Amino acid sequence: MSQSGPNQKALIIGCGVAGPVLALYLQRIGITPVIYEGRPEPQDDAGFFLNLAENGTDVLETLGIREEVLSEGHESNRLVFQNHKQNELGENHSETVLIKRGLLTKGLREAATDQGITVKFGKRLTDVQIPHNDMVIAYFDDGTEVHGDLLIGCDGIHSQTRRSILPNAPDPEYTGIIDSGAFTRNDSIPPSDGVMKMTFGVDGFFGYQKVPTGEIYWFENHEREKAPDRAELDAISQSEWREKLLRLHEDDHDEVTEIIRSTDSEIGKWPVYDLPSLPTWHKKTVCLIGDAAHATSPHVGQGASLAMEDAVVLAKCLRDVEEVPQAFETFESLRRDRVEEIVEISRETGNQKAPSNLVTRKIRDLVLPFFLKRGVEKFEKIYSYRVDWSEPV
Repeated sequence: MSQSGPNQKALIIGCGVAGPVLALYLQRIGITPVIYEGRPEPQDDAGFFLNLAENGTDVLETLGIREEVLSEGHESNRLVFQNHKQNELGENHSETVLIKRGLLTKGLREAATDQGITVKFGKRLTDVQIPHNDMVIAYFDDGTEVHGDLLIGCDGIHSQTRRSILPNAPDPEYTGIIDSGAFTRNDSIPPSDGVMKMTFGVDGFFGYQKVPTGEIYWFENHEREKAPDRAELDAISQSEWREKLLRLHEDDHDEVTEIIRSTDSEIGKWPVYDLPSLPTWHKKTVCLIGDAAHATSPHVGQGASLAMEDAVVLAKCLRDVEEVPQAFETFESLRRDRVEEIVEISRETGNQKAPSNLVTRKIRDLVLPFFLKRGVEKFEKIYSYRVDWSEPV
C-alpha cells in the first residue's frame, strides 16, 4: 500500500486556484509536486473577478504569500443590499479581497514557481489509470503519459480527473441562473469606499464596487429556465448582450443602467452550475479537491476560499496519516459536511435573486432584512473557519 510522506511525486492536475496552493503545502512536507495545466500557456487576463474571504486569505497567510499574491486586489468590507428603487434592505459586514481572477491565479502560479515547483502547460488530461497501489498514471492529449505516487484533481467543475475515476458520478447541474461580469469606468458613479452594492432588481440581480483606481467591477444574475449551451451564448454579440441586460434592468435605479451602458469592454456570460454530492471524492491514490469535488455556485463568494481550505487540509492529512488512501479518506471526512452545507446555502441564496412577479418581489423586500439578520451568524461561521497548520490531524 502506498505510504504518504517525503520522497513521493504528486501529479497535480490544474493550475487554477487549488493546484498551486496545494503544491506549496505538499512541498513543505517533502512531497515533490508537479502541476499539469491543459491550457497551452498562461492566460492572466482571462476571467473576471471574485471575492476572497478571510478563510481563504488565512491559507495564504500561513504560506507567507498573502501580500504578494493579493497585491493587485482591493478591500471589500461591507455588502449593502438595495431594491430596484435603491432603498436599502440590509447590510452584511465581511472583510474580503476583490481581485481579478487572472491576477489571482497568476500570483499563485508565480509563488509556486518561485519555490521551484514545476508547472507544465499544454497538458490536457484524457485519462487516469491506477495499475497498482504504488503508482498512478496520467495520460494527456498530446500522447504523453506521466507516472506518480499520487494524483490530485484540481481541474474544476468539469474535471476530467473526476470522469476518469468516477465515471458514474453525477454531472454538474444548472442552477437556473445566467451570470454576467465585466469592468468599466464611469465618472457619474461615486466611489464605493470598500462597499459592494447589491441590487435586487425587477428582473435580475446586479452587484458592483468601484475600486480606488476608478474601475468598476460589476456582475449581473438573471433567471433562465433552460441552460443555454456555450455555442449559443458565444453567438450573441457584445452589443446584443448589453442591450438585453439594459432591457432586464430598465425598471431599476439609474446606477445599474448607467454602469451597463458605459461598458465597452467584454461582458462575460455563462450559465451557473454547481455539483451534486458525489458518492466519494477519491479512489485509491487519486483524490479530487476544490470545484472538482464540490463545485458551488458563486452566490456566497466561497469557491476559491473553499479550494484553498481543501489544499491545506489535504496536505495535513498526507503529512499525518500513514497510508495515502487513508489520508484521502480522512480528508473527505473532515471536509464534506462543511462544503456541502455551503453549496446548499449558495443555491438558496441564488434562488432569492429574481422573484418572478410584483407580489413575490414585495414579499422579498419585506422579509429580506430579517433574512439577512438571521444569516449573519451563518456567514460568520463560514468566514471564521481557520485551518491550524501546526495542529496534527
